Amino acid sequence: MNKRAKLLDTMRNNPRDWRIEDLLVVAKQFGIECRNRGGSHYAFGFQSVEMDVTVPAHRPIKPVYIRQFLLLVDTVKELKQ
Repeated sequence: MNKRAKLLDTMRNNPRDWRIEDLLVVAKQFGIECRNRGGSHYAFGFQSVEMDVTVPAHRPIKPVYIRQFLLLVDTVKELKQ
């Protein structure tokens, strides 16, 4: 299992105590765009997917935001196949 798959499995199994830096790493690996205009929130999106996920950068990130982010990653994975 490669590092990317291991990180995603860990996020799925335990959606608590993640940092915005972890989400940025996963987003970059899948080509997901990240927008932050200096505020306290990051917006993740992909050009052919209507869903955007906005995540507050406060630590730790709540599990609901991790689950939304994983749904976006899964949608992007399906499009790339």
